[in-house]
Amino acid sequence: MTDERRSSGKTTVTLAIATAALAAVIFITDTVAVPDISLGTLYVAVVLLTARFCKPRGVVLVGLGCVGLTILSWVMSQPNVPTIEVVINECISMAAIVLVTALAVRAQQAESTLRSQAILLELTHDPIFSRDMDGKILYWNRGAEELYGFTRAEALGSVAHTLLQTTFVTPIEQIMAELLREGRWEGELVKRKADGTSVVVTSRWSLQRDNQGRPAMILETTNDITERKQMEEALQQGQSDLARLNRVLVVGEMAASIAHEVKQPIGAVITSANAGLRWLDAQPPALEEVRQVFTRIIKDVSRAGEVLGRVRALVKKVPPRIESLDLNDVIGEVVALTRQELLRNRVVLRNALSDDVPLVKGDRIQLQQVLINLIVNAVEAMTGEHDRPRELTISTARAGPDTAKVEVRDTGPGLDPRHLDLLFQSFYTTKAEGMGMGLAICRSIVEAHGGRLEAAPNEPHGAVFRFTLPTEEDAHASQTVLRS
Repeated sequence: MTDERRSSGKTTVTLAIATAALAAVIFITDTVAVPDISLGTLYVAVVLLTARFCKPRGVVLVGLGCVGLTILSWVMSQPNVPTIEVVINECISMAAIVLVTALAVRAQQAESTLRSQAILLELTHDPIFSRDMDGKILYWNRGAEELYGFTRAEALGSVAHTLLQTTFVTPIEQIMAELLREGRWEGELVKRKADGTSVVVTSRWSLQRDNQGRPAMILETTNDITERKQMEEALQQGQSDLARLNRVLVVGEMAASIAHEVKQPIGAVITSANAGLRWLDAQPPALEEVRQVFTRIIKDVSRAGEVLGRVRALVKKVPPRIESLDLNDVIGEVVALTRQELLRNRVVLRNALSDDVPLVKGDRIQLQQVLINLIVNAVEAMTGEHDRPRELTISTARAGPDTAKVEVRDTGPGLDPRHLDLLFQSFYTTKAEGMGMGLAICRSIVEAHGGRLEAAPNEPHGAVFRFTLPTEEDAHASQTVLRS
């Protein structure tokens, strides 16, 4: 037995002896006192003392015993027929004993519940602490000690956000406004440990109010998500690199078409330059014709520069740039880049672009990557078709009050309905030399924009890939952070 337990045992014995002595004194005094005076109410003190060291059952037994002693004292001290005043006094005494006993038992049960809850809070590994409305820490459990490195003695009484040097992504004024309005708040915070290292946590705040409904205390529970955030960042970086690799591979597949697209304006520039030299050698020089030649040269060089710029943007590693986009313009740029690929494979392009398509929020390069992937896949699917026209239809439309839709239809061999769910899985491919990552990356890009990409058989032949995107008005509610 430890010294603390030994001391506690001695205190309990002392209280028990004192309580018994007090009960005896009250009984004797009540018995020999003036008959008209009832001292039974004093047994309330006995019950309260008993509640200090007895369990609820013991308190009830002591309370009943005090009622019995009150009755016994009354019987022993009443030689004559008692008056109505004496009966009323005795009844009041016994009622007081019973009421206090009930309250003492209830208080013990509430204290036991609180003690059990406090023990559970200590046993949990989750950091939990509470603070008053000024931010001073009132409770600090073992989980908080283990995560942050501050002992309970160091934490109690300190201002939480100062002690932990909390970094708020959302302004604290907005957080408190939501907490007071909703009674709760949840979000990510960055805190600093006792050793100076930072920790990213998911924090949940609950507001506690007093009996008058006024804000009194904030209970905060946190979970360490530092490792998870690091893994997510590593995964997002890997996805970004893989998406860029996919773009490079797609551009590689289109190399012949891109070379032809660049070769045309360069050839036109050479032709125009030679014509200009001839006009300058004329006597007199045909300056007006030379001016027209220079205009054509500038136009052709600009066209070649635009093609190279699109290719460079696709393969360059750049962070996402979220802006308002016209889907019809994005499609026009992709068609210009893939025109020679379509011509080389004798694919007829049909545009069905709606003028009613609203603007969307997104990254132009990422959405171009999605479209290029879908177009190249469609062209490759139709390469082996000789018994029907090779047609590629790109359409846009408003799919709802807050949604825009893009569809890419082909007349290839179509899709197996049994394998539709597999199309967007990583490394699943029907191509002999395919990586099986193109459609998976496309879906991740579309979903990162808050949209959805799906596939279905086209009637009567081919396949249709459609994706939806939230409009600019709705994008703030559904847009997630674009990483790739």
